[in-house]
Amino acid sequence: MLIFIALLYFCLACSLIWLLVFPAGRASLLQLLGTLQRRLLWRAGTLQHAGTAAASAGWSGTRGQLRNWRKLLRRHWAFCAIGAPLILIPTLVALLLRKPDMLPGYEPVETVVDAQVAALLKGEQLVPPAALPPIAFSTREVELVRPMLVNASRNWGLLHPEYSQRLLLAFKIMKEKYGYEMALLEGYRSPARQDALAQMGSTVTNARAFQSWHQYGLAADCAFWREGKLVISEKDPWAMRGYQLYGEVAESLGLTWGGRWTMMDFGHTELRLRGVMRR
Repeated sequence: MLIFIALLYFCLACSLIWLLVFPAGRASLLQLLGTLQRRLLWRAGTLQHAGTAAASAGWSGTRGQLRNWRKLLRRHWAFCAIGAPLILIPTLVALLLRKPDMLPGYEPVETVVDAQVAALLKGEQLVPPAALPPIAFSTREVELVRPMLVNASRNWGLLHPEYSQRLLLAFKIMKEKYGYEMALLEGYRSPARQDALAQMGSTVTNARAFQSWHQYGLAADCAFWREGKLVISEKDPWAMRGYQLYGEVAESLGLTWGGRWTMMDFGHTELRLRGVMRR
């Protein structure tokens, strides 16, 4: 579908340039419209007696147009050789560098989840861990890495049930298999808070209200709990190793991991459900 749109755009752009720059193009278009008009009149019975002559004239006109186009291309081959890439290359580059979120209305297909993981998700309903003390989110170290975190929502009940179960399963695997205790930093995010974070600059977030899965309870930011303190910064080698493992676990559960983005967000995961986000 995207290739078809790109080709359609290319053809329309070339046609508009041809009509605007070359008088012969406009003349050919007028001649073509005249031929179509004569054919319509002939079909309607207005030109019944001149039917054969009109058809012959139409065929001759079409052949003449083809000859004119060939002459035009030969005469202006340099312009076409330069203009065509200028129109085509940006379109192809945009298609190759595109991201799903750049396309309005685009919703990616859900990741296929491993059969064993799917069985776990359908079975035991995992319970959220005990809430951490509020002071843990207001220390100077935390504020330097994640500003405004003290007012973030960590209410598991505001998360989408399907997403929260996958996230809790990721927490369970990280602790039992790798020895990392996970902590929820922020789950649901109100539109007002999303806009406030966006105003802080692209280093915090590029998404405005309703452009983030946080507003739908389908995203969360997480970090690690070690020796009574939150460890968020990936500059800590132990934490960076944990984020890599967390990304692998999250993706195995069908979640999208922010560590693969251009603006990497190692603690972020989201579940992109169809029919939820409309842009």
